Amino acid sequence: MGVIDRRTRLFENLVRLRRAQRRAPQDRDLQAVHAALEEELGETISRRLAARLLGVSHTALGRWIETGDLPLVHGVRGREELPVAAVLDLFEAVESERQRGRRHVLEPTISRGRERARRIRPRALIPDDPGGDSPHGRADRRSLAYHRALASQLRRPMIDDALHRVWKWRAQGKLDPHYAARWEEVLERPVPEVRRAISEDTELARDLRQNSPFAGMLSEPERRRILDEIR
Repeated sequence: MGVIDRRTRLFENLVRLRRAQRRAPQDRDLQAVHAALEEELGETISRRLAARLLGVSHTALGRWIETGDLPLVHGVRGREELPVAAVLDLFEAVESERQRGRRHVLEPTISRGRERARRIRPRALIPDDPGGDSPHGRADRRSLAYHRALASQLRRPMIDDALHRVWKWRAQGKLDPHYAARWEEVLERPVPEVRRAISEDTELARDLRQNSPFAGMLSEPERRRILDEIR
């Protein structure tokens, strides 16, 4: 089996496992298997593989990347690639469009992200200049605006995904046990309480947001608008 075919199979197994996790979100064994598959696949995939997985042309995918609709990050080899988590979300959206019998499957998802970005008012989401003009203050303001924008869209499956990420980080030693426990306590609350918790402008909330399991859950146009307007 070639590298592309093997990575395709790994991705498809991640998709199946994610569906199982939605049915049994508290199953830590499923998350352990998920983490192992993610480690084998890697955190990013090439544009070529992403286009193949999504069933779109390489040209179309490149166009959406150039317009800022899809995120790019540097992979382990220094190449600009797409985050696996973002491609997983896109894949689920594309499959939903296909089930509705639509021919153009990625455009509706792209359009929804653009529309949500147009509706965001980042400066209205944060208090007046809570952190001054320092880089740290700017990062705090952007993070607060991001999480408040996300809060209005938050649903239980998104919270479960965030909880699974916390479990993975804790197992990998990437998150301080104190903050992991804090996040777990927050993410096990009812949805309205989670929305309030991630939107609070408190010292604890700011500390938690520095290691947020919700990173990457807004569309790229939404994220870019927040970065552009919050200085």
